[in-house]
Amino acid sequence: MSDETEKSVLIITYYWPPSGGSGVQRWLKFVKYLPTFGYTPYVFTPENPAFEIKDESLLKDVPAEAEVLHFPIWEPYELFNKLSFGKVKAEAAQAVKADGLFKKLAKWVRGNFFIPDPRIFWVKPSVSFLSDFIKEKKIRHIITTGPPHSVHLIGLKLKKQNPGITWLADFRDPWSEWDLLDTFYLTTWARKRHQVLERQVLQMADRTISISPYHVDRLKKLGGRRVSLLTNGFDESDFASITHIKTDIFTIRHLGTVDELRNPIPFLHALTLWIKAQQQPVKVKVEFIGNVHPFVNAYIQENHLHELVTVKPPVSHKEVLNLYAETNLLLLVLAHTAIAAGNLPGKFFEYLASGTPMLAIGPPDGDLANILKQENRGEVLAPDDVEAIKNAIDSQYQNWQQNKELVPPAQSSFTRLNLTKQLVDLLELR
Repeated sequence: MSDETEKSVLIITYYWPPSGGSGVQRWLKFVKYLPTFGYTPYVFTPENPAFEIKDESLLKDVPAEAEVLHFPIWEPYELFNKLSFGKVKAEAAQAVKADGLFKKLAKWVRGNFFIPDPRIFWVKPSVSFLSDFIKEKKIRHIITTGPPHSVHLIGLKLKKQNPGITWLADFRDPWSEWDLLDTFYLTTWARKRHQVLERQVLQMADRTISISPYHVDRLKKLGGRRVSLLTNGFDESDFASITHIKTDIFTIRHLGTVDELRNPIPFLHALTLWIKAQQQPVKVKVEFIGNVHPFVNAYIQENHLHELVTVKPPVSHKEVLNLYAETNLLLLVLAHTAIAAGNLPGKFFEYLASGTPMLAIGPPDGDLANILKQENRGEVLAPDDVEAIKNAIDSQYQNWQQNKELVPPAQSSFTRLNLTKQLVDLLELR
């Protein structure tokens, strides 16, 4: 077998540019750096996916060595739209509490008829196409990344047909223990079906990876086999030209999704109390940039914060990088769920790399809190610890007033290049 054959890898992913978000960047950056280690990446992705965030700026990171295969997909989201008499978000991670009979019905159908998710109809035709493609290109390594976890079923079937290939399954989020499933009114049968499929994937994959120590431990117990940690990270080249500037107003920004699980109201409450406690007027503004649930705007209006707090639509990753240079405090609100201890969102590592001070709100004893301590970048504050949040805001405001030096960037262990080397080591593990 030729060395070229050994150094090819097929990545099967639902999310790919021009789709935006951290889930896209994880495998986009791996693909970007795989050629550095002699690998030729093939990317298999939908031709017509349903996604909400579009970011054309990410296309620049697709290396010339990569061959991207776009394959048609059919998704039943129009069915959900009709059932709910309104738009149901295509990105499942945006799901929040359902209101009304028809929305509940739509979610029940989604949860109990489409297992593990509505992309299940992509599995059979994809396996048929890729079976021939793998033989034609003599591919020895395949990678599946979920959610959507139906992508792993493509890997499962391909592995059964081609026992000699090395299959790596990447869990960016849990599967049967994913908190999102609780919003779909699962029957006992449906939940067990998720567990059965998940166990098959965990036991058949040659390698399994996940993004945080918490999820690694849970997947080990569910599958009874080894699971490796491969976190998200940051691309050093993205931050090479960032130069922080002195702002006239203390600027706090939250970048990314805000919903009922990632609830910033405790922060806004603490901020309001802090402002009222000041003996003289303060110069401060807050921006939420991304997909922001309407309840945030409602809170802003009800509490007369519209001159202080603004909500803006998502921007490209290129624009996000520019915003880091013009931000004095980055706000990170972790999802408040049963699996919150494993929250390590992709943007967290970019926050670290930016050198901008960070205020994180979530479980004080979770994986993210441990990394913050290792990096000497502070701590995670509990949502109900109003006094601690107020003190953190006050401390950062005073640092801004005194023009204190920024904190150092994150360790190189979290660079995309270093993480790709870890991925290659897993692929080549015998």
